Amino acid sequence: MASSTDRMLQSRLGIKLDAGAWCVIGKIPKPPSDVHAGAGDGSLRPAFIRPLRVLTLVLTSPFVLILGLLLLLASGEEVLKKWLATGEEHERLRAEELDAKRRDASIVELGLNQTFDGNWSGAAGQFLLRWYGHSSHHQRFVALSEGRILLAAPPKRVSFRAESRMKVVAEIPADEAELEDLLPQYENNKLRLHFKDGSWIVLTTEEMRSTIHKHLLRHPVSHETKSTEP
Repeated sequence: MASSTDRMLQSRLGIKLDAGAWCVIGKIPKPPSDVHAGAGDGSLRPAFIRPLRVLTLVLTSPFVLILGLLLLLASGEEVLKKWLATGEEHERLRAEELDAKRRDASIVELGLNQTFDGNWSGAAGQFLLRWYGHSSHHQRFVALSEGRILLAAPPKRVSFRAESRMKVVAEIPADEAELEDLLPQYENNKLRLHFKDGSWIVLTTEEMRSTIHKHLLRHPVSHETKSTEP
């Protein structure tokens, strides 16, 4: 079933959405000055939070404290569950912890803890240089639509109602790049935007195993994984 964001995006932009998820990228490393200038000297970071947003955070601080308390209680509940767990439950919890450690180790091994492959001359590096030039918002709604990869976002960073303000800020045809889930055996929040020249950008989804992950699981990429070395 399509989410409210999916339906809104389809309605606003008139596209058929196969899958989509809110994503962020890591910190963009500082490129060589000539490379940056050649790409238009665009911003390499998202816009700052607006003063109104800061004021809102201050005004809602009691709710933040309540949320913190609820999270603390939830954490305590998890500890209590482990303490009261039966032998079989202990085994399951240990298996889950081991699985998470293996996933995290695989993320590092595959380079998914990096922002991109490191080659500024590659298609991914050049695309990354213009990332916040397309929109100063810190997130992108990445959508798969009829073979294309679409990136949607509000034109400028906003604090509320990002879905209702977003527009397509970049489009990548299927013959130029594809999205990959390199860890389909794990519940994870990493995707790789892999360009045809071998360069790549890592996207971190807002949720674990997003609808894009699930879509890719049903429609796996049909080529061998290329090296992630720069």
